[in-house]
Amino acid sequence: MTVTTAQPREQRRPSHAARRLGYTIALAINAVMLYLVNVSPGWDAVPFLTRDTTQVIGWVNASIAAGIIANAFYIAMDPRWFRAFGEAVVTVIGLVSMVRLWQVFPFAFDDEGIPWHLVVRWLLAIGIVGSVIGVITNLVAFVARARHTG
Repeated sequence: MTVTTAQPREQRRPSHAARRLGYTIALAINAVMLYLVNVSPGWDAVPFLTRDTTQVIGWVNASIAAGIIANAFYIAMDPRWFRAFGEAVVTVIGLVSMVRLWQVFPFAFDDEGIPWHLVVRWLLAIGIVGSVIGVITNLVAFVARARHTG
């Protein structure tokens, strides 16, 4: 009787050209977001953001910039292990950004029937939990794929 170990089953990936197109679109969307937040119209044009936004805008910008940088690297090379590592890094930066948003909470809502402050708190909590899960998942994938490749 022989015992075999199951290899992780790899899903079929889209073509390299399709992946590069996706990375390019993601990079462009993040670049537009960075422009909208910092240049025109700017975060201060959003009526429910307070001046306390200045305490978190650096982390928000870092999160968007990390997405731009990661997608630029993925356009050049995107082995599965590298993508998993890159996604873990980008998610950690996004996680820090959401934690800072939770701490500072630079939002002011006119609670006309809907408790928007609670809605935003819940959405941030869901995002934080999801990000923690995403970091763990991507780190496990990185280790597994790096072992498989190496």
